[in-house]
Amino acid sequence: MNTLEHAQLEILDTTLRDGAQGEGITFSVQDKLTVIRALDELGISWVEAGNPGSNPKDMDFFRLAGKLELKHAKLCAFGATRKKGIAAAEDPNLLSLLSAETQAVVIFGKSWDLHVSEVLRASPEENLAMIAETVTFLKEKGRRVFYDAEHFFDGWKANPSYALATLKAACEAGAERIVLCDTNGGTFPDSIASAVKEAMAFLNIGQDGPVLMGIHAHNDADMASANTVTAVRLGCRHVQGTLAGFGERCGNTSLAAVMPSLELKLGFRCLPPGKMELLSEITREVAEVANVAISPNMPYVGNYAFAHKAGMHADGILKIRASFEHIDPSLVGNERHFVMSEMGGRSAVAERVKKIDLSIDKDHPVTAALTQKLKTLEAQGWQFEGADGSFDILIRRELGRYKPLFSIEACRVVSEHPNGNTIASSHAWVKVLVDGQEEIAAAEGSGPVNAMDIALRRALKLFYPELERVRLSDYKVRVIDGNAATAAKVRVLITSTDGRQTWSTVGVSEDIIGASRAALVDSIEYKLIHDVERRFKVYM
Repeated sequence: MNTLEHAQLEILDTTLRDGAQGEGITFSVQDKLTVIRALDELGISWVEAGNPGSNPKDMDFFRLAGKLELKHAKLCAFGATRKKGIAAAEDPNLLSLLSAETQAVVIFGKSWDLHVSEVLRASPEENLAMIAETVTFLKEKGRRVFYDAEHFFDGWKANPSYALATLKAACEAGAERIVLCDTNGGTFPDSIASAVKEAMAFLNIGQDGPVLMGIHAHNDADMASANTVTAVRLGCRHVQGTLAGFGERCGNTSLAAVMPSLELKLGFRCLPPGKMELLSEITREVAEVANVAISPNMPYVGNYAFAHKAGMHADGILKIRASFEHIDPSLVGNERHFVMSEMGGRSAVAERVKKIDLSIDKDHPVTAALTQKLKTLEAQGWQFEGADGSFDILIRRELGRYKPLFSIEACRVVSEHPNGNTIASSHAWVKVLVDGQEEIAAAEGSGPVNAMDIALRRALKLFYPELERVRLSDYKVRVIDGNAATAAKVRVLITSTDGRQTWSTVGVSEDIIGASRAALVDSIEYKLIHDVERRFKVYM
């Protein structure tokens, strides 16, 4: 391990500011408060919570956020340097930053002479004055100031002396953090390394002084994590990013991906002790609030991050973990996952069964029966590779531990196209039986499956209120045998979430409604069974 390492890093999460600039992402005030609480629970040092000068909603948010009792996270507001031709004390944007009453303020300024002349339409000297006077004004008002050098790396390539001069202006005015920003996200690690070295030497910034060098990378060339790690290894001790990596264009450095690399691989300290184990859960929670799907193959926290499909891999991982896993999944709150398919073999099946019954090994008759059943069902068109929920229920049936928590006594789905209109009107009616009690519900949906889903949940929520939090996050249909044309079997795969956990189930039938119904029933059963087990700590 490197002697430079073991140092404490300062993590700034900008999900609520830079992340909110990602296409399709909108946070309500309550969403922002939820995200801050989650980031605080994770132990993030700073949360860049918004730009109070940009919209009234952020001002309302800062007023409420100031009342939060946070254990770890400190809030900062974000804004630009003063405008050209106006005094800092008269700039409405700077005054709004003060009114947010955060401990620190993040100010961004221009480092690229192209932006100074063509965007700001200012002289190089005026831009330097804008930076220095802004930092001085905010310091005099009692704020800690972090300076984001926007487009620093592009500016350094074009005119290194001027780019460095902008950093010096901020540093001499009292900025505590000088953050080098790869705003366009196109810089490679070798350029990052050269620029960081030169900037630190120019400003004479150490790795543990009152002024820290920081890194803020975007991912347009898929280099954000590599650039961040490079900058940290060369002395940057302040790291900015968004937890799940989303943000403008291709997104920002994913803190959920880079923090484990820095802490578990290189020995830097990113989070308080014990907090890294919360990473997967809280990353998913934040993504859920943003209504963003975490990529299943996202490093460290994705559902596929520790998934093993090939029989050789499953056998190897059970003999020695390091053979096919670079870290223990539990260190980041994730878990090993054996993909159930005809390629998996008994070792993989046995490991999945052990989650329900620890006495089962690969030579147990149940393992042999499940392995054979898996191959038979896959030959019929079923696929459990992406349907862990359905396979979980299949295991319970084989073990004799499956007790249905409800049954559908009757179901009717009608889809109409009145007057030949291309817009369908779909209605569903279901009767369910739970512990001898019947309940009937009806619903209208945007399609027959949607109507059936709504009606089924509406009936069951009377018995199981926890279903209120469950929603379908993905729905896929695949024709298994195209030669049968419209009479072909179809496979329906649905993914459901309750905001904390995500699971998938599958159904197969010649009837798309029947396949969808089977997958929906498995999805609800899986949720209810696992809720019961968590509450009572017993197997059903």
